[in-house]
Amino acid sequence: MNQVNLNYVDSDDAAEIDMGIRDSIMGVRLSILSMGLGLAKIRSKALFRALGFRSMLEYVNKLSSDTKTCRSGIYNWLNIGEAYIKYKSELLETGFTESDGPTKLPYLERALAVREKDEVFDSIRNMSLREFIEFSKGEKAEPSEDTPYIVIKGSIVYIKGRRAIIVSNKIGRKITKYFLKVIRVACQALDKGGRIMPVFLRNKRESERFKRVYARIMAEVRKEERVK
Repeated sequence: MNQVNLNYVDSDDAAEIDMGIRDSIMGVRLSILSMGLGLAKIRSKALFRALGFRSMLEYVNKLSSDTKTCRSGIYNWLNIGEAYIKYKSELLETGFTESDGPTKLPYLERALAVREKDEVFDSIRNMSLREFIEFSKGEKAEPSEDTPYIVIKGSIVYIKGRRAIIVSNKIGRKITKYFLKVIRVACQALDKGGRIMPVFLRNKRESERFKRVYARIMAEVRKEERVK
């Protein structure tokens, strides 16, 4: 197998990275990892603008059309590149190389949310893609009476020990935290047989005013319940 030339990955020139990605897709430099790293740099440095595109989506759409490659495949390569960059030091420390299977990388963060770090980085080298996907889902133990109703590990929500929701880490830390907070409250309500009442508030000031009114109303409601 020919050694893949990764020189374009180290470039900051948009045209050179773009050409490297296209050559790779067309089979001149067949390397999933190099394509992923190139795409990750195009997005992280907003180099798509130098190519005349307003967004990464526009760039991917054109790349998909020009190379007759499905967008989902290109985004999967992008995820591979971003995962490799984020965990590069740990991967290099464990001796991970392209021959160990870069297609496992999109499942790395999910595995880290439910498994021990050392176990994850050892497994990503030694497991097949199918094995690592199953491994990244966590243990499949049957829930017991002592199993907490809700457990949140990273961005994964478990209900009675079963994986129920995965909140994408691509939407930003602030939004992820917000969604997990809403999910936690909803699950607590389910666990205790309660109800939740979603209310849209336009700003922080309105929220503070609502809290004061809510506290007064709830005090009155619970007072009436005690009387009954």
